[in-house]
Amino acid sequence: MAASSVTRWPLVYARLHAHFGAQDWWPAQSPFEVMVGAILTQNTAWRNVERAIAALRAADALAVRAILGMDEAELAQLIRPAGYFRVKAKRLRALCAFLAARGVAEDPGQLGRGQDPAALRRDLLAVHGVGEETADAILLYALDAAVLVVDAYTRRIGERLGLLPEKASYGEIQSAIAAEIPADLAVLNELHALLVQLGKEHCRPHPRCEPCPLRSLCPHACA
Repeated sequence: MAASSVTRWPLVYARLHAHFGAQDWWPAQSPFEVMVGAILTQNTAWRNVERAIAALRAADALAVRAILGMDEAELAQLIRPAGYFRVKAKRLRALCAFLAARGVAEDPGQLGRGQDPAALRRDLLAVHGVGEETADAILLYALDAAVLVVDAYTRRIGERLGLLPEKASYGEIQSAIAAEIPADLAVLNELHALLVQLGKEHCRPHPRCEPCPLRSLCPHACA
């Protein structure tokens, strides 16, 4: 099926929002929980992250000081449902050490106050285990900075729609979308969440095209 000549990111956003409605992301009770989730969600499904966070909460360990004061092996066991639990325990502790060094251990949501988001992003990327997607998720969902989160769903959907070249870098994808989507916190929040929803329900590695709200726009849609 041929893609529409007017297929652009604002049209994609409008179609997805009309189909799925507001997503109200990120599901968390505090900015710190968002940060923890951004680490734990690496290479795993969100349902596994929810189980790991529930275990942290049940152990009264969902706080910077609690994690830093905990034996790393004990922390790893608590977050075991999220997979790669030993690796992620080290990453969580590194993030918590960063927050403590910044003086926001008691209130991690204050990390971005009065700081330039670009400079803070560079600082986050220097933390062990924090890559671009994780840093941007923390900035957007925990600290209310208007940045775009790029993930595997973004790449797959953009490539299939012909809006992104294959093998584009993370930064190139951000720039391509930013050229069409305003740097608006609410819009960027919803866009990422909507792309995730589309990727989970329809635009899978083996796509389910028939009920997809973007089917008429997609040159890769199933016949």
